[in-house]
Amino acid sequence: MGADPATLAITAVLAYLLGSLPSGLVLTRLAGAGDIRRIGSGNIGATNVLRTGRIGLAALTLLLDLGKGAVAVLLAQRFGTGVIFVAATAVLIGHLFPVWLRFNGGKGVATAGGVFLALCWPMGLAALATWLAIAITTRYSSLSALGTAILVPLYAWFFADGRLALLTIGLALLVVLRHRGNIRRLLRGEESKIQLSGGKS
Repeated sequence: MGADPATLAITAVLAYLLGSLPSGLVLTRLAGAGDIRRIGSGNIGATNVLRTGRIGLAALTLLLDLGKGAVAVLLAQRFGTGVIFVAATAVLIGHLFPVWLRFNGGKGVATAGGVFLALCWPMGLAALATWLAIAITTRYSSLSALGTAILVPLYAWFFADGRLALLTIGLALLVVLRHRGNIRRLLRGEESKIQLSGGKS
C-alpha cells in the first residue's frame, strides 16, 4: 500500500527544508571568510568554498551537503518507496532552490551524491568514482558533474532497477539544468578549472 497524501506532503516539506540549509554560506561566514556568494563563481557549494583556499572548510561543506541528501533518504526508508522518492527529490530541490536565498542555491552535485549513496550505495560509489575520474583528468568540476549525471541512470539500472533509473534521470536533469551557465562556458572554452583560490567560473 502506498503512503497517504499527508505523509508525502510532510516528507516533501521537511526534506525541502533540510536541503535548503546553505552549508557553504553558513560555514564561510562562521569561519570569517565572508559571503561565499561574492567569491569565485558565487555558488554556495564545496567547489567554490575551495576557492577561498580553505581546504578543510570545503571538505566540511562537501560532507554536510552529502549528508543532507543521505539523511533525507535514510529517514524516509521506513515509509516505503514512494516516500523515499519524494524525499530524494525534495531534498535536492531544496538545495538547488532554497527559499532563504531567494531560490538561488547550489548546483546540487554533493547533495545528489548523498541521495545516490543512500538509495543504492554501489550506484553512489560508481557515481563518486566517475566524478573523481573526470575531475582528476580534466580539472573541470562542472564537466565532472555533467558526465556523472549522464551515467548515473545507467548505474541505477545496473545495480538496482528501472524505477530507480527513472528517478535518477529526473534528479540528473535538475543538476544539468543548474549547470546551464557552466555548459555555455565549457563550449566557449572559458570555464575555470578546480583550484585552491581565485577563479571566476
